[in-house]
Amino acid sequence: MQEFVEYVVKGLVDQPDAVTVTEVEGEGTTVYELRMDSEDVAKVIGRRGVTINAIRSLLQAGAAKKGMRCGLEIIEDED
Repeated sequence: MQEFVEYVVKGLVDQPDAVTVTEVEGEGTTVYELRMDSEDVAKVIGRRGVTINAIRSLLQAGAAKKGMRCGLEIIEDED
């Protein structure tokens, strides 16, 4: 699932080398933390969150097929 998130997000941003996805295991849920260049955050979120919600939906559907529960969070590092 981590590779899927990386592939989709790197296709959307201007600086794909700055994209990192970290897998964090929780209680029955895996959360993927997404970090990228601050200028690319708006492209991944989209208007009214449409793009990020679509990515989350695809991630959850793929995870459900494998019997997993997943989430996706954008982590903005403060400079």
